[in-house]
Amino acid sequence: MRSQKSLLLLAIGLCLLAASFAFFPWRSSDSQVVRERMLELTPADSNAVIFIDLAQFRPSPFLLQLLAWAPHAPPESDYAQFVESTGFDYERDLDRLAISIFREASSSRVVAIADGRFDRKKIEAYGAKFGALKSSSGKTIYAVPVGGPSRTAFFSFLRNDRVAWSNNASYFAEPRAAVSSADWREHFLRLAGTPVFAVLHEDSDALGDFAQHAPGGLRSPQLASLLSQLQWISIGGKPEGNLLRVVIDGECFSEETVHRLKEMLGGIVVLAQMGLHDPKTSKQLDPAVRQAYLELLQSADIQQLDRGSSKSVRVIFDLTPKLFEAARTAPAAADPAPPAAAASQQPASRKHKK
Repeated sequence: MRSQKSLLLLAIGLCLLAASFAFFPWRSSDSQVVRERMLELTPADSNAVIFIDLAQFRPSPFLLQLLAWAPHAPPESDYAQFVESTGFDYERDLDRLAISIFREASSSRVVAIADGRFDRKKIEAYGAKFGALKSSSGKTIYAVPVGGPSRTAFFSFLRNDRVAWSNNASYFAEPRAAVSSADWREHFLRLAGTPVFAVLHEDSDALGDFAQHAPGGLRSPQLASLLSQLQWISIGGKPEGNLLRVVIDGECFSEETVHRLKEMLGGIVVLAQMGLHDPKTSKQLDPAVRQAYLELLQSADIQQLDRGSSKSVRVIFDLTPKLFEAARTAPAAADPAPPAAAASQQPASRKHKK
């Protein structure tokens, strides 16, 4: 009898131990599961997906520094009215946000999935003032004007702590399960644990904007051409103390493209450092601004990765409070990067060497 009791207690103890091992890993990865469920709701035809985990990012010293640096514009009247009517303030109540963008010929379709603390009754009452309709699945979709009567936004509660928003009502007609594709999910999983990131898929418009508005040394037709050959670009940021570690990963199927891009980016970093050490530039730039740019360039690490079927070039660098302060105080004309001509000549000189 005593042996049976001992065996029973041992079995119960083992069950409790197994349950504890099963429970704690689930709890530690719970935020990752929530994040994956949100990202699954982004359409597979998106050109770009942006995600921020404010609950994870909010306590970081870097965010506090960034908020102190950022200009504070008065809220738009529509948003101010929304806050007053619903009590929701994104700075306080928003926990996670996933935004997907699909660029069309004359406009862009935007979808946002937001997790947070919502007063659902107040928010639905606010939306009902402007109009509501039923989706095929029975969900209530609210249509509210944004920036005037000609622009309308649509939103619906997916659950009490999750809202879907779009500028196109067709999003709510789609099934809400596993919308994103396997390719998107693979790139999201690579960024697991990163509280803020963007993934771009063959987004030539975004790359074109970069080519037009990048600093002088980065405005290069050769660089723009190489960037246009990338199928995926991932940008992730993770706070480490009072700085933000940024990782940019550009991916395509051509090893030659990735190698040329790595060499060009490395050359631009070297030329930029040389420019900052130039006596003339040193006199023109504020010492604090020059030091901030030097620290950024010194932190840069450019790598080439082989993932089997695809190849990547990865750039890692640190954004510091000094850099943001430099951006605020530096005159608009100051450009510490090397002349565009010097950067654009690099591929030609490399070919000449061959």
